[in-house]
Amino acid sequence: MRVVAKFGGTSLGNGDRVNRAADSIAAAVNEGHEVAVVASAMGSTTDFLLDAITFEADEADEAEIVSMGERTSVRMLKAALGARGIDAKFLEPGTEEWPVITDEHGQVDVEETQRRAKQLAADMAAEGYVPVVTGFLAQDHAGNVTTLGRGGSDTTAVMLGNYMSADEVVIITDVEGVMTGDPRVVEGARNVGEITVDELRNLSFRGAEVVAPSALSYKTGDMTVRVAHYQHGDLLQGGTTIEGQFENLIDMREKPLACLTAAGRAIRNSPGILSDLSSVLADADINVDAVASGMDSVSFYVDEGVAERAENVLHQAVIDLEELSSVTVDDDIAVIRITGGELPNQSGILQEIIAPIAAEHINIQDLITSATSIAVFLDWDDREQALEIIQDAV
Repeated sequence: MRVVAKFGGTSLGNGDRVNRAADSIAAAVNEGHEVAVVASAMGSTTDFLLDAITFEADEADEAEIVSMGERTSVRMLKAALGARGIDAKFLEPGTEEWPVITDEHGQVDVEETQRRAKQLAADMAAEGYVPVVTGFLAQDHAGNVTTLGRGGSDTTAVMLGNYMSADEVVIITDVEGVMTGDPRVVEGARNVGEITVDELRNLSFRGAEVVAPSALSYKTGDMTVRVAHYQHGDLLQGGTTIEGQFENLIDMREKPLACLTAAGRAIRNSPGILSDLSSVLADADINVDAVASGMDSVSFYVDEGVAERAENVLHQAVIDLEELSSVTVDDDIAVIRITGGELPNQSGILQEIIAPIAAEHINIQDLITSATSIAVFLDWDDREQALEIIQDAV
């Protein structure tokens, strides 16, 4: 089995943890597995280096400085593996076998990185060595050090796992996989044995520090990604398995929606308003397709067939709640949804969707985004033309 193992900064935070990491790698290699390692900077080295830059430094100098954390880690791991009789080679920007290449804009050059990663996989299989790769770092075509941004070591690992045709990517960190809640905050938090890539991506974008969101877009359906605690000392067991892969999809709702908007100047300063309005709709067995909020309003999108009943329900809530002043209804609304794991990594994607629609003088009534989806609300009569425009743009 070919495994890419990424060790986070905490899992390499001191000599004992480096030894534990080397033991787990050596055990997997001695069992006959091919292992490639991605290493983060030890402990909080990157933060220390960034904080130490109290002068004006250009991007190239800053990248070189912060790269020293990962450069140290790979040397430590390579030496620790050598002490265990494991043939290992550290790879950093500038070495001949370095795989991660970016273009002049700092974006990953997919074609060149794929080529290099495949060559690296072939070399490690033929020569029987363990490559220990600096995470987070990249190299442009001119040989300059670049970076993949915060969480870049996760991105390095999952991307290389994809391009090297690995069977599994293991993210070794200081948490027991994905938890039901933050154990530092809630009692009784437990490990989630399995979670879908879509669920985790949304959690990651909303504050869950498990796997960097940018990494998950590289996951394939055939490749297992697992998050495990460094204390287990076993690369091949434990933690949380991340299932599935992102599917790019453009979908238009078949039936029209109605938009019900409740307005009130005190909404933004009144806890529980959204809950109160949602509850009365739920009690009336009215399903909400989407919710949007403004400074002084909350809008609910519901099936047009239940719009009249929903209006009556919300009107009663407006009467009962002094924070609200009025409710209005707008009918014949279409919604087109764009879903895909690559969306957060595509700079200007909203502009690419909105600009051609605006060029055709189609009015967008609402735009709701989440971690991996964009919902465009517009007039029902414009839906077919807008769908064609979006399909061409994405």
